[in-house]
Amino acid sequence: MTANKTLNNFRLDGKWALVCGASKGIGAAAARALADLGADVTLVARTEESLKETFQQLSASGTQRHGYFTADFDDTAGLKAALEAWLKRNPKLHILVNNTGGPPGGPANSAKPEEFLAAFNRHLIGGQVLVQTLLPAMKQAGYGRIINVISTSVKEPIKGLGVSNTVRGAVASWAKTLAGELGQYGITVNNVLPGFTRTGRMQSLFQSRAEKEGRPVAEIEDEARGLIPLGRIADAEEIGATIAFLASPAASYITGVSLPVDGGRIQSL
Repeated sequence: MTANKTLNNFRLDGKWALVCGASKGIGAAAARALADLGADVTLVARTEESLKETFQQLSASGTQRHGYFTADFDDTAGLKAALEAWLKRNPKLHILVNNTGGPPGGPANSAKPEEFLAAFNRHLIGGQVLVQTLLPAMKQAGYGRIINVISTSVKEPIKGLGVSNTVRGAVASWAKTLAGELGQYGITVNNVLPGFTRTGRMQSLFQSRAEKEGRPVAEIEDEARGLIPLGRIADAEEIGATIAFLASPAASYITGVSLPVDGGRIQSL
């Protein structure tokens, strides 16, 4: 294979991508990375103003068509209706980035049952609605990439995130099952597991812990950085680049994996 053919294997020209949680953080970074590789990107999140900001950041050639619409993952019926309306206008779909905000922090033993139910509905049921609604378009295209943004907690539970640890594990098992079912259609299903990444959620979790323990936020961050062999916290763009790779033809033989992007923090094999 020549160098040009190898590079072209990373391109996404002519591919349509739907990126959830795209108004900020990892979702926005993934959308920008996909657009940089030539994909037509549609952004989804709850807040239109934030979506507009991300939309304006997307690179575009003369042939690319980007867009956005709002949907709330806590309202699965509304999410399904919004997806169906979008598909009527844009019947092509090749790439789904399934990403949404994590549950609040706190230990598992004190979490209320409804907290688990709300998280399960947002992350697992919301993902199921996305896949069931969008799967026919992927099958018709003969090309599909389902990429779930989860957490390193599926490898190693994170202290103080009891509800998230529980539900993220369910999503990882769901995705592994889907990978086995959908491979016959040329559709891959993979999970990206971000480690400590500079996002609003990380800052919120650090701030909450600092207040609870009566310590400066900078001290909490230094402590987290000390757990990472690479010695630094990731930028969202680094997670976005990983997502874009898994969406590309170059990743055609990768499916059913949960890939930590954590600077080496997770110690398990």
